[in-house]
Amino acid sequence: MAQLVLWDIDHTLIATRGVGRALSAAAFEATLGLPMREQAKVDGITEPVIFRETARLHGLETDRSAFERFARALAEQHLKRAAELRERGHALPGAAAAVAALADAGVHQTVVTGNVRPVAEIKLAVFGLDQHINWDAGAYGEDDDVRSELVRLALGRSGVEVADVVLIGDTPADVEGGRANGVRVIAVASGRSTAPELRHAGADAVVPDLRDTKLLLELIRGSERRV
Repeated sequence: MAQLVLWDIDHTLIATRGVGRALSAAAFEATLGLPMREQAKVDGITEPVIFRETARLHGLETDRSAFERFARALAEQHLKRAAELRERGHALPGAAAAVAALADAGVHQTVVTGNVRPVAEIKLAVFGLDQHINWDAGAYGEDDDVRSELVRLALGRSGVEVADVVLIGDTPADVEGGRANGVRVIAVASGRSTAPELRHAGADAVVPDLRDTKLLLELIRGSERRV
């Protein structure tokens, strides 16, 4: 059994069902003083890159201080509208059981996410998925623009050998971030990326969702079975 699982959050453990975009739009306007007419690509992308590229779509160039203001505004929006997030979003099928089963098996868990840490904490707390997460061992959008670097940072913070780590995510970027660091990857086709796309990216295994807890544990144990 792996000693550590690195979870992605959005479309792997939870879905915000449009609330996330609305909160980003509110934070964008609070930071830059104009409405967010459109948003840059978000799947598998870190928050600083999404903010920077979205600003460019509006004809603006931003710096680190602007991103930091945006990150604070985004966290404030998530706190302010947590009830709306809870009502409209949801934990994905099997997510709660998977997190609990890993904890029961003695597997440490953290997150590698493009979200900034306060937002990541709020999102998982809203849906009751935060109890077994070691937040200090994770890596977050404010840490680096590049997902493979986030994986590297999480490995360093956790102190766990690469061979004992599994990453679980829903995008080719998650897969590539794990592979770049020698980490086994279980891809979940619960987001916009299809199972063939995730296999092509190099995932060690692909599952349709997190409902089959027994299979997930087998894969995390290092079973050679590819799904």
